[in-house]
Amino acid sequence: MDPTPRSGAVVVGVDGSACAREALTWAAILAARAGMPLTVVRAWSIPTAPRPDCWEPGYVPPLAEYERAVCRAIADDLAAAGVPPGVHVDCRAEHRAPVDALLAAADGADLLVVGARGRGPSVGRSLGSVSSSLLKAARCPVTVVRSGTAPRPGERPERVEVPGPDPGRREG
Repeated sequence: MDPTPRSGAVVVGVDGSACAREALTWAAILAARAGMPLTVVRAWSIPTAPRPDCWEPGYVPPLAEYERAVCRAIADDLAAAGVPPGVHVDCRAEHRAPVDALLAAADGADLLVVGARGRGPSVGRSLGSVSSSLLKAARCPVTVVRSGTAPRPGERPERVEVPGPDPGRREG
């Protein structure tokens, strides 16, 4: 199998949940540090989309109105995440299943980032169905951001020291 060429992008999935916003903040900080573009993807269907402004009982607005509402929600998420200046952001509102939309967007990406759980039926589980499926199917590395682990917008993340081998220790 030929390796998929990498685009140098970080792809992040959002769904309007607090956990997804934390994943967006985490991904935006990483993209800024690495000088990589950020692709923000929100998959939607009529039941999962925010209500369009023209919605009223008994009236189902056209799909274009739902898509506009989803795009506004993505803009709200970006504003709340505090994306660092200089990060090139590409936003995608995809009218399809979340796993399908994220796998397509991540094809050729360097990293796919999602929250541990979103708005689906598995909210009470430790890992959501979308993140579990992506871990199994994605052709690029996947980072799952747990709630409470991403820095707040504008907050400088702490430097993490990764333990390595003791330089004074000799193997053998």
